[in-house]
Amino acid sequence: MKKIKSFEINHDVLEKGLYVSRIDGDVVTYDVRMKKPNGGDYLGNAELHTLEHLLATFARNSPLSDSVVYVGPMGCRTGFYVLLRNTVGPNEAISLLRRGFEFVRSFTGEIPGAQKRECGNYLEHDLDGAKKIAADMIDVLTDWNETKLTYKE
Repeated sequence: MKKIKSFEINHDVLEKGLYVSRIDGDVVTYDVRMKKPNGGDYLGNAELHTLEHLLATFARNSPLSDSVVYVGPMGCRTGFYVLLRNTVGPNEAISLLRRGFEFVRSFTGEIPGAQKRECGNYLEHDLDGAKKIAADMIDVLTDWNETKLTYKE
């Protein structure tokens, strides 16, 4: 079988940040790396779940909502994939994620989509944990720019 693109990335040198993972037609997959791979510290299921609800809600309510294809976690629990139409430029994508993490960090109230009738695992959420991850990623992405979107070899 052919190795999939995400398994070809050198996880030994991959750091927290934002990268272009792949481009398929008009869809750009962004790798939002929140934890260093194989570092022993991973996204907990509850905080990951809350991040998913909040980041997806933010992105799908942003001015770029028509270009948002998908926002969700990686199985390895080190980050998320965000798929955007190529009508969104790299700097717009960086800005969207920065603003999304700012939204999570300052969020108060009821987590969107976290009622039993709306979510298949509605009891497993961690807003405080999600806020900590968001605050860390705001720091990581502070000076992020288009030149940093490429994976290091």
